[in-house]
Amino acid sequence: MSPRPDVSDERKSQIINAAEGVFTKKGFDEARMDDIAEETGLSKGTLYLYFKSKDDLIIAILDRMFQREFKQLESLEQEDLSATDAIWKLTDLLTKDILSMIRLVPIVYQFLALAFRNKYVQKALKQYINRYLGILIPIVQRGIDAGEFREVDARETAIAMGAIIEGTLLLWVYDKSLIEPEVHIRSGMKLLLEGVQAHA
Repeated sequence: MSPRPDVSDERKSQIINAAEGVFTKKGFDEARMDDIAEETGLSKGTLYLYFKSKDDLIIAILDRMFQREFKQLESLEQEDLSATDAIWKLTDLLTKDILSMIRLVPIVYQFLALAFRNKYVQKALKQYINRYLGILIPIVQRGIDAGEFREVDARETAIAMGAIIEGTLLLWVYDKSLIEPEVHIRSGMKLLLEGVQAHA
């Protein structure tokens, strides 16, 4: 007989799903815990048993968005790939995740705006970028050590790669008729990789 699922985890997931919908429609500032309680069909008291504040819910959404992504990215460290192949696989994983979460793009950019005035969101985003760099920098350094890449600065190269992904998504928000995220993330990464490749 399989173990029963954790009701608490199921309920948290239900609340986070509801909060995503409410925040997407109303924005972080206008949304109230009452709205989220109504969306879930729970009493406000029950809601507060799981999340003490709107900030807690915002961080929970942010964390859920990135945890699955990091699990996939960290698995690259166990694979026997060249640095170039690892970067392409990482790019494909990130692009796939971005496309699967495209409905949450309004929330993502509200996170960025919120980071200027909310220390909890700022801390969460800082942890995200440093964890991302912690995965990518060793891959770039491996390419340098193996002679696959020129003697570039691994950290600066990793930051540039992140900027291609995040910047392309931002341009897509500006003009969806101009940018195709999947196409332009790959073309930007191709140009960067060509620039760091060691030449015989």
